[in-house]
Amino acid sequence: MTDTNPITFKQIRYFQAIAEAGSFRRAAERLGVTQPTLTVQIAAMEEALATTLFERQRNGVVPTPLARELLPRARRIAEEMKGFADQARGVSGQSTYRLGVTPTLGPYVLPRVLPFVHQRFEDLRLYVREAIPAQLTTDLRSAVHDVILTTLPLQSDELEVVPLFRESLKLALPLEHPLASQAIILGTDLVGEAVLTIDEQHLYHRQVSALCESLGATVNRDYEGTSLDTLRQMVVMGMGITFLPSLYVASEIGDSDTLRVTDVKGVNMNRDHALVWRRRSPARVFFRQLADTMKAIADEHLAEEVTLL
Repeated sequence: MTDTNPITFKQIRYFQAIAEAGSFRRAAERLGVTQPTLTVQIAAMEEALATTLFERQRNGVVPTPLARELLPRARRIAEEMKGFADQARGVSGQSTYRLGVTPTLGPYVLPRVLPFVHQRFEDLRLYVREAIPAQLTTDLRSAVHDVILTTLPLQSDELEVVPLFRESLKLALPLEHPLASQAIILGTDLVGEAVLTIDEQHLYHRQVSALCESLGATVNRDYEGTSLDTLRQMVVMGMGITFLPSLYVASEIGDSDTLRVTDVKGVNMNRDHALVWRRRSPARVFFRQLADTMKAIADEHLAEEVTLL
């Protein structure tokens, strides 16, 4: 009887990624490897275990019953390996973490926050990657990210969610719009208005849609932007009105922009943001410190755009 090849940590990580992505292609994209590499490694893992881990379907794969039982253990192994690496880096005086952020928040808050974070934690290194909230949450669970800065709501027994601050939304109108010349704009003024928003894969789309429903406005589905910058440009060109986050407004809109940005009197328009990490993360104590630091920075330097939660 010959010994089987041992299962490697790389194979376990690949198995976890495929199980959570639902396809070899998507897992390969997330891991930054080729699809044939995944196929070869999973085949070797299946041979070592003498079992099939995935059922191939037309639009992807699904884990077999045994694979579903193995997935929680694979996650724990990944967590322990991450803790091993974190401890080794801590001994050498360096702390490096992968931070996931949403594209409608990260570019406009991180440049104003991270310099102060660096002053507080001089040896901290953050690798930042953008993704929509749903993808951020999935990648956090699978240890692609160590911690994420994302928009609420988010509920998970596996994750620690620490609310940071509430960001107001602003109404943006082209200067030629009839409402642009009004000193005060009320919620009733927006009844029947068609509002531009970004495409529906973003949580921000759903938040703006809910706001429109509460105001009696409608979402203009004929023109959906791919980013907040695209939305702003469409408003400038007179294609409609929109809502923009206040951190974006403070960061990107200057006096030269040909649009009006204002509040809607009597209407609470906002969204909440949080720092999130895995409950079992070896760095959970530090992430709590990081969350407290970010809240203190926001209170001191972002007070005009946000309120603490």
